[in-house]
Amino acid sequence: MSGHLRFLRLLFGRRARRRWIHLILGGALAMPYVLVGETIIGPATDSRYAFNDFPLQLLSFGVGLPLAALTSLFPLTRPLESGAVRWLCGVDPDRLAYGPARTRAAKGRTAAWFTLHLGFGGIIAGMSLAVPPFAGFLVALPVIAVLNRGWLELPAALDHTWVFALAPVAGVAILAALAACAAVSGALLARWAPALLGPTPEDRLAAAEARAADLAVRNRLARELHDSVGHALSAVTLQASAARRVLDSDPEFVREALAAIEDTTRRTVGELDAVLGVLRDGDAPGTAPAPTLAADLDGLLRRTRACGLRVTATVAADPEALPPVLSREAYRIVQEGLSNVLKHAGGKVTVTLRIEIADSRLEITVENPLGPSPVCRPGGGHGLRGIADRTRLLGGTTEAGPADGIWRLHVRLPMRGPV
Repeated sequence: MSGHLRFLRLLFGRRARRRWIHLILGGALAMPYVLVGETIIGPATDSRYAFNDFPLQLLSFGVGLPLAALTSLFPLTRPLESGAVRWLCGVDPDRLAYGPARTRAAKGRTAAWFTLHLGFGGIIAGMSLAVPPFAGFLVALPVIAVLNRGWLELPAALDHTWVFALAPVAGVAILAALAACAAVSGALLARWAPALLGPTPEDRLAAAEARAADLAVRNRLARELHDSVGHALSAVTLQASAARRVLDSDPEFVREALAAIEDTTRRTVGELDAVLGVLRDGDAPGTAPAPTLAADLDGLLRRTRACGLRVTATVAADPEALPPVLSREAYRIVQEGLSNVLKHAGGKVTVTLRIEIADSRLEITVENPLGPSPVCRPGGGHGLRGIADRTRLLGGTTEAGPADGIWRLHVRLPMRGPV
């Protein structure tokens, strides 16, 4: 019983019905080409009405298919056909290409697919129009013969008892044959679709480039959030910890720490909005500009010193003269360098920051004594990698590591370089 159900599902199941619809659409698309073929075949065969002659109809259909192959070279053919195959034939979307065919081989495969779709579709659509009425007549023939009172003249060949007995069986068999033809045609098209509409090596390369671009955006988002939010969390953690220790003995310091926390969090929220706005809309109107070395270095140093970190800054370069991209990335590098000190050396150390221009390069140096990290946040480990990524994109170099009892971060950025 299960075998019969499986067979019926293959012929009349949901997938078979959808593929049948796909074939009917192919037949509908074939009609204009058949009409054009008739206008060519009619005068060529001295026949005014090729539509009434079945052999001439087949010949017109054969003439129209090459015309369909030529029109399939339009760019939208492959995307539209791929979408129809995906929804109606049940083919895995990853095995189909949805962009226009650009190479000669891809265009040839698209033309072959379009011709097959219209060819199979035209035949199945014609059968779907002609066979069911004839099969219905055969199934109803015994009833018609019984009820006939002379208003319908039946052919003499049907005036046999065995004809009336076998006619319903033949009608059902013809309908089953039609369903089988549609199921086999749909299965063949579904099997050939990945080979003819599948992605070419160029399509796969374009998809890989798109995925790489998406990953680059994600990495940039992670880097920007790590630098801006990570620094703020480190600073707020130190400020809150220091305020908690002197909560009863030094209320004035607690008020200053709370004010610094408020300022830090407010500014970080603004930077977060700016980062998300740039990543979402390019230069989104209404969002705060990204911080730069020229406009925001003093505020960064002030907030860092409010954490208890003693920062000695020497700026021997004019931040206003830096290119905007370089100024923005240099600010992030300085911010992450100071954030690393907060996380790994604590708040009661002396940090030396030097920003200068030498040999047409902007040099950033951050130095601090080596020591434990009593308030280090869990996780992390991505700060130096983010600095290295920013530096590499700008065509510069990064050196970081311990030397003579100090931790030294040294970054060199070209004033003009790849971005």
